[in-house]
Amino acid sequence: MARRDIGTDDPRVRVRPARSKPRRSKKQVDYSASPTGFVFAIDRGRIHVQMGKTKLVGVKARALGRRGIIVGDQVRVTGDLSGNSGSLARIVEVLPRKTELTRSAEDSPGAKEKPMVANADQMAICTACADPAPRPGMIDRLLVAAYCAGIEPLLLVTKSDLTSPEPLLELFRPLQVRSVITSIETGEGIAEVAGLLAGKVSVLVGHSGVGKSSLMNELIPQAERNIGRVNQVTGRGRHTSTSVMALPFREGWLIDTPGIRSFGLAHIGEHDLLAAFPDLAEVTTDCPKLCSHLASSPGCQLSALEDSNPAQLRRVESFRRLLASQQSQNSPM
Repeated sequence: MARRDIGTDDPRVRVRPARSKPRRSKKQVDYSASPTGFVFAIDRGRIHVQMGKTKLVGVKARALGRRGIIVGDQVRVTGDLSGNSGSLARIVEVLPRKTELTRSAEDSPGAKEKPMVANADQMAICTACADPAPRPGMIDRLLVAAYCAGIEPLLLVTKSDLTSPEPLLELFRPLQVRSVITSIETGEGIAEVAGLLAGKVSVLVGHSGVGKSSLMNELIPQAERNIGRVNQVTGRGRHTSTSVMALPFREGWLIDTPGIRSFGLAHIGEHDLLAAFPDLAEVTTDCPKLCSHLASSPGCQLSALEDSNPAQLRRVESFRRLLASQQSQNSPM
């Protein structure tokens, strides 16, 4: 083979062989014209997407790297879009999320955040009047998560046929949380709930045994979600829903989640919570530096409302209850 002329006879000069393949272009592929779909379930690495009237099964493209995909995401898809059995589409882009419901694994500082649901408009917090007994601390934490994520909370009080919901509702009236009293046994409130969920992406959350799956089956009979019973010894329900799943409901989506026994808030700061109460945030502008805004904090302007605005003080008390819940470390639910 003839020696390539490099313009010198110096043997110390190394001759690199000519490239046989061109360099790969670093230019990103434009997927802006690719169709979009709604992620309604994820199962063992397979992503289930609703695109129009077609249900697709897809996998995440390598270009997305470690970026996670969760139920509620709007994604762009390419590849086999037929939806036929055995076909696989490719998820190539995750569109920006309007909202993201996130929980921490625990309440200790630095706890890892875990995104649960994307693009929810409404959080339907399910709690029972009895069997199991309501847990106001859990509701407080879920409200904190909803407020800080920019998701509208809706309190669904189930099993009203067992006992009066009034003591529970009284706790949350100052927060002006919309609430609906329901009973699967009597049918109370079911039509009202359906109307409030229509046309929205709503996520159902609550601890095990409160009747989320029963409510889901009542609203969407074809859902066929498994229903468990409450343990009579511990007073806790068994997990019947094991994964997050969204089902279409009246021009919107209803997202069922597994029952939760704790909801960490380590990823949320007190300023994030205060921002959800603009009327109270305005009052705190005159608070001392580093004020905790709790009742024990000297000079807190929220406490001064006792004389100037007694009606607003009830809202302050509720806010402080949420703040104390957010600040607590590893408190039992």
